[in-house]
Amino acid sequence: MTQSTQPKNNLQIDWKMFATTVGVVLLISIPIIGFHNQAAIVVKEIYDFITQTFGVVYLWYGAGVLVFLVWLAFSKYGNKRLGETDSQPEFKTLSWVGMLFCSGVGAGLLYWAVLEWGYYLEAPPYGLEPRSIKATEWASAYGLFHWGPTAWAIYCLPTIAIAYPYYVRKVPYLRLSSAVIKYLPRGVNSPRGRFVDFLFMINLIGGTGTSLGLSAPMIAGGFAMLFNIEHDFVLEVAVVILSVCVFGTTAFLGLKKGFKRLSDLNVYLAFALLFFVLAVGPTMFILKVGTNSIGLVLQNFIRMNLWTDPIANSGFVENWTVFYWAWWIAYAPFVGIFVTRISKGRTIRQVIGGMLIFGSLGAWIFFIVFGNYALHLELHNLLNITELMKQGSTETAAAISQIIVSLPFGKVALAAFILVSLIFLATTYDSASFSLASVSTKELKAGENPARWNRLFWALTLGILPVALLFVDGGLKVILSTTIVVSLPLMFLGGFMASSLMKLLREDSEENNTGKS
Repeated sequence: MTQSTQPKNNLQIDWKMFATTVGVVLLISIPIIGFHNQAAIVVKEIYDFITQTFGVVYLWYGAGVLVFLVWLAFSKYGNKRLGETDSQPEFKTLSWVGMLFCSGVGAGLLYWAVLEWGYYLEAPPYGLEPRSIKATEWASAYGLFHWGPTAWAIYCLPTIAIAYPYYVRKVPYLRLSSAVIKYLPRGVNSPRGRFVDFLFMINLIGGTGTSLGLSAPMIAGGFAMLFNIEHDFVLEVAVVILSVCVFGTTAFLGLKKGFKRLSDLNVYLAFALLFFVLAVGPTMFILKVGTNSIGLVLQNFIRMNLWTDPIANSGFVENWTVFYWAWWIAYAPFVGIFVTRISKGRTIRQVIGGMLIFGSLGAWIFFIVFGNYALHLELHNLLNITELMKQGSTETAAAISQIIVSLPFGKVALAAFILVSLIFLATTYDSASFSLASVSTKELKAGENPARWNRLFWALTLGILPVALLFVDGGLKVILSTTIVVSLPLMFLGGFMASSLMKLLREDSEENNTGKS
């Protein structure tokens, strides 16, 4: 359905939710800008308290969600179609996979794929000696775990929990509250339902602020090296503004003309760049280390999901696995809303399999190619990457640029890397603005889209908090801490999503059995 033919109720805004969320964004961002030193201290203190108190709960949550979804996919409910029994998918499988992948990873994937091994090499898990052979092998492998099936399972739970009532029960609200509809006796517009959606909007703004807070210095560092200009605060803000303009444009163009075309383009560009790095780089080293890393993850998958480091208490689990699960939790509702919108006509099993398998494999390819190319430079003393990473965010961003420039035709490769990063950032924020606009729209039936001005407004609003975070002293730790803080309430909501979904599935199954008899 085109924008011009949508019914008028599609343009009606839930002004209470709209105004409240904007107010909270300003309430958070203005003090951060005005009192950035104090803000850094407060955020870190909250981060430490949450990770120490609830860290093990995050691990239980990740493992529990994965087990639940694998069981659901292979259960009798796996064949349930999201829509009418004769519904056909709106998008071809390749476009669908590209859209769900681009919405879920963002430019943060490029940041971590290139550099995550460096943090583990210097401070490895399991009490290993830093920079030892085993530490090096695990450094290459642990990123695959953090971007693997458990992460995508966290994304997938709200997707199924929202999609089933939306397409099967015809609940005309593309919101997080739809995922817990069985616990909202007065409906999604009740105070309880509105509170759930408010939590979602605040988490989304906080989570996306984290992503842009990581990506902006990386992209700015690329521009600085490409055009031989100074990498400073002004350049980083300019990157944020440029990113907002790009995803604001795609948000205005809409789902098919904007997001689909952009995600399709980015998939081709990204994989062309990956193939180039694999072809001109140390091909056998990349493939051998990548294969070894997959083996390590598969062999130790259960341990990695449940490892709490109870004796040494080195902080590895809290600083990395708990952070990542919190990041996925903060992003999960908006990914769920967006993937719901593009998944009509697919079965529950297809959506779970597509997200867990294709999402993980896509991320793994980036880590294996980019990460192991950078690791090769470090191990063969071609570039001291870990030393640059210790010197601050600006030097870390410069390290990423130097890694890419070290390739043959380095400046061309860097330009392509910057372009892919910008598009990844745009597609993530485009889907985020779509989700925010959906939640702030009173009613949205299957096939309808929020008003263009509403999508565009949220695309612009999403740039406020990242700019505020650029003012904060403390670098990476503060940015990561923000994600932990905003994710905690949503983690506890996950159990209600799974329970509500199962109640709906059982009710419909019993009705079908009664009808057949």
